[in-house]
Amino acid sequence: MAVSAYHRIVLKLGTSVLTAGTPYLNRPRLIELVRQCARLREQGIELIIVSSGAMAAGRERLGFPQLPPNVPARQMLSAVGQPRLMALYQQFFEIYGLHVGQLLLTRADLQDRRRYLNARHTLMALLAQGVIPIINENDSVTAEEIRVGDNDNLSAMVATLAEADLLILLTDQPGLFTADPRKDPTARLIPEVERIDAHLLAGAGQSTTGLGTGGMVTKLQAAETATRGGATVVIASGAQPDVILRLAAGEPLGTRFHARASRPESRKRWLLAGYTTSGHIVVDEGAARALLHNGSSLLPIGIREVHGDFQRGDTISIYGPSGRELGRGLTNYQADEVRRIQGRHSREIEAILGYEYGEEVIHRNDLILL
Repeated sequence: MAVSAYHRIVLKLGTSVLTAGTPYLNRPRLIELVRQCARLREQGIELIIVSSGAMAAGRERLGFPQLPPNVPARQMLSAVGQPRLMALYQQFFEIYGLHVGQLLLTRADLQDRRRYLNARHTLMALLAQGVIPIINENDSVTAEEIRVGDNDNLSAMVATLAEADLLILLTDQPGLFTADPRKDPTARLIPEVERIDAHLLAGAGQSTTGLGTGGMVTKLQAAETATRGGATVVIASGAQPDVILRLAAGEPLGTRFHARASRPESRKRWLLAGYTTSGHIVVDEGAARALLHNGSSLLPIGIREVHGDFQRGDTISIYGPSGRELGRGLTNYQADEVRRIQGRHSREIEAILGYEYGEEVIHRNDLILL
C-alpha cells in the first residue's frame, strides 16, 4: 500500500461506525480501526481522533435502560459511557505500544480565543510526545451542544485548530450520493465535490440509526468548514477494508472535498478578521529583521515597548522601531506579563513569572506579517 502524502490527519469516527449498525460497541470493528491508525503512526503520520460513541457506550454499560429522550438522560449516558469508551481505546492502542490522551471540548472552547489557545497548546503537546489525542464533545456537562452534528462539526474545527492536511469522516454510508440511497435506487455516489451548494444540502439525509446525533447534512457543514481552513475532506464508509490506510494513501474512495485555500491564506484571513485589542508591542531593529526575513517567532528579548491592556490569546499588533506595523499575532502572555519579561532572554521567563507558556511571546505559527 502506498505511503501517505499527508502529515497530520484528523479522523472522525461516528457512532454507527463504532457499533457496526448494532446497539453495542463492536469490538472487532474498533480493533480493526485501531490497527489502521497504528499503521499510519508507523509511517510517522500524526493522528487526531474525534470519536462519537459515548452515549452508545453508556447505554450498553447500563443494560439499555428505558430513558426519557431528554437532555439530562443523554448527559447521564455520556457521563457513564465516556470513560468506558476511553478505556477501550487505551486497551486496544496499547496492543501496538501507543498512548492515547483524552480531550473533552465544546464549541465555546474553540470560539473563545484564550480557550482556543489553551486547547491548541495541549493538542500540540500531545502530538509532540507521540500521543494520539482522542477528542469528544463534553456532552455530560453541556446542554446546547448535544444536538445533531456535534462531532462532525467539532472535527472540522479541530482540523482547523490543528492545521491538519486531511479530515476523514467515517460513517455508515459509502459517501455522498445524488439522493438518499436508502430511498432512491437510482442514487449515484458523488466522487468529488467542488462546491457545496443548496442542492447538495437538500439531497442529504439524516441519521437513521437512533444511536448517533449526526447525518449527511452535518458532514457537508463540516466539509465546508474544514476545506475553508485548508484541509482536504473525505466522507467514506468505515466498513470498507483498510479504509483509513487507503484514504491516507490518496485512493479515490468515498466523496472527496478539496481544500479551498492554503493554510497560510486561511490563517491570514482568520487573524486579520479577528478582534484586535488596543494594545500593541514595539520591537527593536534586530527583532524586526528576524520577523521579516528569518521567519522567526517573537521572543521577549526583542521587545522594547508594551502598550495597552491585552490578555493572553488576544490578537495584538507588532510595530517596528520606525513606527510601521509589521504584523499581528496571538500573544501567549498578557500585557503585564510581557512588560515584566520584555528585553529578557526566554530562559528567564519562568524565573521572572514563576511559570511559562512557551519561550515565545508570539509563536511564528500564530503570526501574520503585513
